Amino acid sequence: MSPQPAAFPPEDGPAWQRIRRYAVPAWMIEQATAHRLAGDWRAACATAAVDVGFDLPGIASRHGAAVAEAVADDLRHFAPDLLRWHLPRVLGGRTTIAPDLRIVLASYGGADGPTLSVTTPPMIEGPQRLRLHCAQLLPVKSNRYGGGGSCSESWAAARPFWDARCAPELSARLGEPTGPAARIVQLQAAGDTDAAYAAAGIECDLTVPAPERHERPVDPRALFADPPIALSRLVPETRRLVAAGAGDRFRVAFDWRTSLLLEPEGSDRLRARFIGRAEARTVPVLPRYIWQRLPDLELVRTGRITPRELHPLVSAALFPAAGPAVGPPGPDTGRPVRVRCHGVWHEVRSRGGVLDVPHTPEEQRRERAMRAFGGKVAGCFAVQQTWTTGEGRLPRALRAQRRDLFLRVQHGDTPGVAALLDAGVDPRVRDARGRGLLHELHLLDHEVLLPRLLASGLDLEARDRHGRTPLLSAVHGGGSPELVRALLAAGCRIDVVDGTELSLSQEIRRYRRTDLDFLRERVDAEHPGIGTGWFDEYMKHREKDEDDA
Repeated sequence: MSPQPAAFPPEDGPAWQRIRRYAVPAWMIEQATAHRLAGDWRAACATAAVDVGFDLPGIASRHGAAVAEAVADDLRHFAPDLLRWHLPRVLGGRTTIAPDLRIVLASYGGADGPTLSVTTPPMIEGPQRLRLHCAQLLPVKSNRYGGGGSCSESWAAARPFWDARCAPELSARLGEPTGPAARIVQLQAAGDTDAAYAAAGIECDLTVPAPERHERPVDPRALFADPPIALSRLVPETRRLVAAGAGDRFRVAFDWRTSLLLEPEGSDRLRARFIGRAEARTVPVLPRYIWQRLPDLELVRTGRITPRELHPLVSAALFPAAGPAVGPPGPDTGRPVRVRCHGVWHEVRSRGGVLDVPHTPEEQRRERAMRAFGGKVAGCFAVQQTWTTGEGRLPRALRAQRRDLFLRVQHGDTPGVAALLDAGVDPRVRDARGRGLLHELHLLDHEVLLPRLLASGLDLEARDRHGRTPLLSAVHGGGSPELVRALLAAGCRIDVVDGTELSLSQEIRRYRRTDLDFLRERVDAEHPGIGTGWFDEYMKHREKDEDDA
């Protein structure tokens, strides 16, 4: 294998490793694949947490039977789990999907026809659900959580990322470079930027726009180093985008002020030059899959994961000799952890729904009494306290078990969470922000887990570090109206405020949650004036500014 520049900065390696383990669990891949092969694309989408915002009869009535059949043909081969696998991620230590993106998959029937697209979540830490659309592509206004509206990225020429029929093309188009492409990579690795661009068929002007007075000059060659550009793919993949009707020029955004403009020149060359912010506003962004190497190649190359842990379609394309893939590993049910307790080593573990410690009931009652009177606890009892409050430090192995649970929660892995509870994990666990499973129900299937958590005796009014109860967390974090109704039916109080003294009614208004008007009206009627005084004046000015805009 030829020398390769890294596919991502070293600090992103652990995040990509976690993404591949938790973002698309093996059960999701298996079930979505089974539904797709059975011809039930809607069930495949439901399994992969993709909400469908259209129906085929409606497409036929608006755009004709031929367009509806073309859409239906693509949907029969649509692999929503494969799409989720390849979606851009926030990174910077996070594992969630990059928010506010509209990924364009295919267009039908010319300029007036519909476009098949998917939108990513509006919140970085909110529910990781996607929404599939099929309609004319229109500008999207800012989302209710403060984002600037969806940024479009065309995957019309990237069918190996979402169309099961095309997944085998992944290696030839986006895999390890061979032949002349490998030579380009060698030139990049050696730092010979000019020669690498020339070998890739790109006429590149490395003149950077002059910085403004308060800005430092930009080193143009440093822009190509982190993350590296997959030069060998720029010409063929950009030509594919042009052929797909996605535009006639594109840009790679290096930072907030500098972009590289790419313009096709003839059939096999590109012209590239740097542009500043003003010109960049008029040019669509080049999809990241074109200019970034696949993270899977780097993860396998560095030993962070094995080919068998990849999505089966990805593994079969990139590493055919590795044998059938089984997907990401399942939940870690946890092993006993050694804890230093009063001069001796004890083993603690989650078992039977509690964090079990080798102490008699009398010893445990004595420690609880000591804690109630403000005494300091240590050893096994300190670990128990940290596990159920989130305050303090856990042994490394228990931190890993807690992290495994809450990463599955973050990515909506309800079967994984249920499997851990079945294995005896203590449901009273809190993360370092003091958030328990009830606080995170908006990320999971509450119909499966809420009855189980209530039966475990969890407190519906428990507060996290921000002073939010589970109901406040559901409203703040994008929870569904169905979850809110279920929490109300379970007995959650509505006369509550968070750590900034915002009431439920104010949170609903803050995020324009019109789907929760039923709760806002009830709070306002039963508890008028609850919440902080400055908020209503702030919202009055904000709403006026939005109306003026």
